[in-house]
Amino acid sequence: MTQQDIAIIGAGAGGLAAAWELTRAGRKVTIFEAADRVGGLAAGFRDENWDWTLEKFYHHWFASDHDILGLAAEMGVRDKVLFPRPKTSFWIDGKSVRSEISPSALFLPLSLGATMRMALAGAYVKLSPRWQPFERVSADQWLRRWMGREAYEKFFKPLLIGKFAEQYDQVPMSFMWARIVKRSLKLGTFQGGFQAFLDELARQLQAQGLTIALNSPVERIEAAADGLALQTAGERRLFSRALSTTSPRLLLRMAPALAGSEYGARAAALKSIGGICVVFALRQQLLTDGTYWLNLPATTADKSQSQFPFLALVEHTNYLPRAHYGGDHIIYCGDYVAPTHEYFQLSEAELIERFLPALATVNPAFDRGWLRKAWVWRAPYAQPVPSLEHSRKIPDLSTPLPGLYWASMSQVYPWDRGTNYAVEIGRRAARLMLKA
Repeated sequence: MTQQDIAIIGAGAGGLAAAWELTRAGRKVTIFEAADRVGGLAAGFRDENWDWTLEKFYHHWFASDHDILGLAAEMGVRDKVLFPRPKTSFWIDGKSVRSEISPSALFLPLSLGATMRMALAGAYVKLSPRWQPFERVSADQWLRRWMGREAYEKFFKPLLIGKFAEQYDQVPMSFMWARIVKRSLKLGTFQGGFQAFLDELARQLQAQGLTIALNSPVERIEAAADGLALQTAGERRLFSRALSTTSPRLLLRMAPALAGSEYGARAAALKSIGGICVVFALRQQLLTDGTYWLNLPATTADKSQSQFPFLALVEHTNYLPRAHYGGDHIIYCGDYVAPTHEYFQLSEAELIERFLPALATVNPAFDRGWLRKAWVWRAPYAQPVPSLEHSRKIPDLSTPLPGLYWASMSQVYPWDRGTNYAVEIGRRAARLMLKA
């Protein structure tokens, strides 16, 4: 072992971005990844008749995502980033209503006064330069007061309930500030799919000397003489430093020495929910008005009592040409639920049957004969759940175990989880390691 031997746990966007920073500084780096490919939550899959990969969980970039777009430029592949402008809508009163900024916003199912009030409050948030004041009040309280009851009950409350269930009224307004400030009308993707981008990043890293160990979950991290010892696949490996990009739960399981510390207690207190995606390949178009992203209302945290059993219906091929997917019409049915929710217990066939009838709700012409194939993807750690004054509760990137660093989606607050902020926090952690 030398002082340049560094381990990274997790080959998602954050781990790969950290490796980019470290290898370019001349460090010898090994990435350990439990899955059979790089990508993490942004990983994709490909059916036999597709030219492009498809993300297991729907992804896109905003035009304001400077960290990942900057990385693409450094890699020499910025020209392969595509920015179409898709149509996004709400399902309101039994029909699809366009929701992004456009002339159609003048015809929302709200009174004129409520529409103007919502627009002014939205502009105030968009132009507010600081998020800190917003973390002292819940999104439920702020939106109800300043957007007005009519707009809040019609648009925002159903979205908050759909995403955070019983915790919807505890999420700080800083969460909404970040989403409003960063959102752009054009949404970005990479030619060939996000898996193609991450594979290219891994290829360039390997050309710089990076070692990637796939199918290699790290079982334990502990202090060793002049560094850290990692246990993986029955082998004990020594490194001068290590960066974990895992969830708080996995971090504490791998590094039990942290469990009794104040740092470990703060990490254990962080809340998150899991992600579910059922992907359908259809023979016919479902959202015939051209909508890409359809937000679905939730009136209760009990999914079985809501009109829809999930919160978003995304017709990917209303965003990108279906020629890339063998002519299939690709539909995502996505939701966020606790890892203890029954959606994590149901079989794939049962979850498909739970979600499939909703397609006929948005398009009564839908017939089961349209279905060519379906896939189910589940991730128990997908969306951090912030609380009031959340910035005070986030553990540092440097842990009390000497040489061990942690950079996860739970620490990108106030920003929302995603590949852009995974890149930002991964590179920031790498620079901290280099200073050490």
